Amino acid sequence: MTKPSASASVEVATDPHSAFRIFTEEIDLWWVRGPINFWDSARATAMQIEPGVGGRILEVYALPDDVLELGTITDWQPGSLLAYRSSVDDTETRISFDQLDGGTRVTVVQTLVQGGEKAFYFWANILHWVPQWFERRNAPDNPRELDRLSVGLYYEDPAAAARWLHTVFGLESWDKIPAEGADPTWIELHVGKSAILLFKLTEERKGLDHEVWVYVDDLDAHFARSTANGAKIVSEIHTHGYTRYEAEDLEGHRWIFAQARPSQ
Repeated sequence: MTKPSASASVEVATDPHSAFRIFTEEIDLWWVRGPINFWDSARATAMQIEPGVGGRILEVYALPDDVLELGTITDWQPGSLLAYRSSVDDTETRISFDQLDGGTRVTVVQTLVQGGEKAFYFWANILHWVPQWFERRNAPDNPRELDRLSVGLYYEDPAAAARWLHTVFGLESWDKIPAEGADPTWIELHVGKSAILLFKLTEERKGLDHEVWVYVDDLDAHFARSTANGAKIVSEIHTHGYTRYEAEDLEGHRWIFAQARPSQ
């Protein structure tokens, strides 16, 4: 059974009107450009919020008129409240901006509508990007964009591995280091703009401890070349948030080739 609601809150060191403006106008800057942070990361070029009631929350693709509507705004009160009805599931979301001493509390409540069945409660996983953006708004490397090469590592306990790698080797994350008890399906650490992806070691993956991720401009052409030249194809091109295929090289090392975003 789908739970009826989910909520999350963060605090930022500015007044509610500034927090509202930065949240809405700079969403394309604070939204982390990882491979699983879009509905179609192979085509995504930007995130956008159109102001005012009736405005849309958009995932923008390669062409200016090519977008995915994520929601329609139902309440727009600058410095106080933003609400929208989702276009991709059966939820309504309210984002409030409340005055605190020296700052603002941003609270998101995502609720399943009456009679609804489908809910993607994603805000709890991404709202912490907002205070991170406030801390680095003036940094020269914004927005962050991954390099074309990443490494995937498999662990019995990826979350514990992430904490160990963070504490012992000093590896950081654009997202967050999972806390004790957390069991995320995707963990991404970063060295500069390169990603180290941590995954669960399953029976299916026994004997595989790492793999290489390469982002290419034309995945179809790359797949055709690999197939024609004798690569062992483990999985053909498929899409789930990001578009990729898996192959093995001449000695059985696993490679994942993914479609690069237009801005990557």
